[in-house]
Amino acid sequence: MSHEEDAIQIISRFGLQMGVGDQTIAQVCESHQVHTPTFLAVVNYKIFHQRALPDDIDIPTLQCYLRNAHAYFLDFRLPRLRRALVEAIIPADPTTRIPGLILRCYDEFVEEIRIHIEHENQGLYDEHEHDDQRITDKLTEIKNLIIKYYPTPLNSQPSGFSPYPSSGASPAITYLLISVMSDLWHTEQDFADHCAIEDDILRPAMTNTVPHIKRHKQLPKTEELSDRERDVLIQLVHGLSNKEIANVLCISTHTVISHRKNITRKLNIHSTAGLTIYAIVNHLVDLNSLE
Repeated sequence: MSHEEDAIQIISRFGLQMGVGDQTIAQVCESHQVHTPTFLAVVNYKIFHQRALPDDIDIPTLQCYLRNAHAYFLDFRLPRLRRALVEAIIPADPTTRIPGLILRCYDEFVEEIRIHIEHENQGLYDEHEHDDQRITDKLTEIKNLIIKYYPTPLNSQPSGFSPYPSSGASPAITYLLISVMSDLWHTEQDFADHCAIEDDILRPAMTNTVPHIKRHKQLPKTEELSDRERDVLIQLVHGLSNKEIANVLCISTHTVISHRKNITRKLNIHSTAGLTIYAIVNHLVDLNSLE
């Protein structure tokens, strides 16, 4: 996202209007009853990555900014993104369940964001301090599932996409998917920045502590599943509980849980829908056997 896009988002989330003429930032903020140092702190943090924060952050002003961002995500960006995702994956092969499973992953991601936002709107920031990374991980997972497992649309050539009309391929389908992937990436960046403002500006202002510096975690490398892990995965995608899997495979429930943790770690897939896609694509399950 460009600095200009960031700036427009910040202006709108503080409730400021465009068309300000030659007014200074302080004059615009004052006319809209927005605390100028708080506005500048967010601008400097989000656009220029300045970690030094002023001592006079106005908490109500910052909370208003965050609530407006919450409304933007829930009421506009996420519903629009889902519509675009549906439009992009509808042309996929209808004999596979993968498009529907990708949508299920997206809906689970949106539900997590909704619960996260509801708690924050109630001021319960500390109770969900570790949700941010899990939510962005889910969005990363959706992108990875599309990249790895999205089925070739029936009206596209098996050899792949060509931008030239003479090839007989369908550029519109590929353009839609590229647009959706771009929107997913921008949403991930926007939400990560939003969570960082909560963590590095709001929480320190509320507790008078020095903001911590987040470190980007390394994505785990994909590893091969063991035969037993494959057995557990097959039963899992068929809808069996941990106890039922243990009974079928004649192992303990504790061992099943351990295998599930290893499966998630090795594949970097956390949702059941995502694991189902993996099992289908790798021919571990018969599509007709799934409910």
